[in-house]
Amino acid sequence: MSKRNLILFLLITAFWGCSSSKSNGLDEENIWSVKMANAVMARNDSLAFYNNPSSINWQYDIAMLGQAIERLSGDNAIYSAYHKNFIDYFVQPDGTIKKYDQSEYNLDYFNAAKGLIRVYKQTKDEKYQLALQLLLRQLENQPKAINGGYIHKSIYPNQIWLNSSYMLCPFLVEYAMVFDEPKWLNVACFQLQNTYNVTVDSKDGLLVHAWDESKQQVWANAETGKSPHKWSRGMGWYMMALVDAIEFLPKEHPQRTELIKIFKSLSKSLLEFKDEETGLWFQILNLGEREYNYLETSGSAMFIYVFAKGVNIGVLPSKYKAIAKESFLSLTQHFIKTDIDGLPTLTNISGSAGLGVKLHRDGSFEYYINQKPIDNDPKGMAPFIMAANELNL
Repeated sequence: MSKRNLILFLLITAFWGCSSSKSNGLDEENIWSVKMANAVMARNDSLAFYNNPSSINWQYDIAMLGQAIERLSGDNAIYSAYHKNFIDYFVQPDGTIKKYDQSEYNLDYFNAAKGLIRVYKQTKDEKYQLALQLLLRQLENQPKAINGGYIHKSIYPNQIWLNSSYMLCPFLVEYAMVFDEPKWLNVACFQLQNTYNVTVDSKDGLLVHAWDESKQQVWANAETGKSPHKWSRGMGWYMMALVDAIEFLPKEHPQRTELIKIFKSLSKSLLEFKDEETGLWFQILNLGEREYNYLETSGSAMFIYVFAKGVNIGVLPSKYKAIAKESFLSLTQHFIKTDIDGLPTLTNISGSAGLGVKLHRDGSFEYYINQKPIDNDPKGMAPFIMAANELNL
């Protein structure tokens, strides 16, 4: 750790200790959400340079980490300021966004837009609203499958991915409520239900990673168009999309009951594939006994988050929070180590595992298993902080 970052870490810790309140009798300095957020901030002056990238984009995973940290704000401005710094790195005074290219029709861009809503609510600065409107114009011409489902990216024609649900749908629901544009509620609900319908396996209740309308991709089943495997993080994306959308969706909305029914069904199915020894989940959910399959951190953290939040917002029975707590503690025991800088490091996070059109991204068991695990990858760090925050652990 650099001298500058060490000083920053000590200041964060001291400030938090002076300004934080006690929650449910717990010392918040020893809560995992706070410890991990402080570690991120101590190691990285700005999320725009997280893990020392060669370049930074308006990207979903770093944005999600910023949003996870921002949730800890409360009366502590350090966390919201750290998140806002990432947003302001990209958003220009006229509302344009650096590194954003509408012609890509990339639904990943909308995950960062959730942060725009939060910063706008805090500041009421018009540039953030202009940036939101810029992004929404993308949906006017977003490519769709014949069934009306949005295509993940223009470079992946005919393909609907689980990932897209999380990137887009909670954003649309929150935007609709904040800016009183209820049409987006219906769009979000339709997209969530449509994605479920084309990816669910009726035999085990789990979801495959993607669906190809053309049935031409190397990974697509020639009869159904479905990809062959149930990837842990893919299903995690979808379930986080459901619970976050349900949170914002008005109780009287006609599709809310159906989304809750889907969420409960998926939650029940997940319990059937939880590792009995550790309480965690495998990279390929339904093949835990297969050689080389491994317990994976990001998907497990996502499931812990959705179970805990599902109880907190009143749509899952209380037993799920007890399960989430047990699994979270197991996660900290198995996949957190103290690094040479003295800070906690989250391990065993699957690298990127997209599908698309590249031949090596063939959706096979070997493809997913051979993704190199990455320490402190934001796709694991963010749901870990979010899960800890929901559990107050």
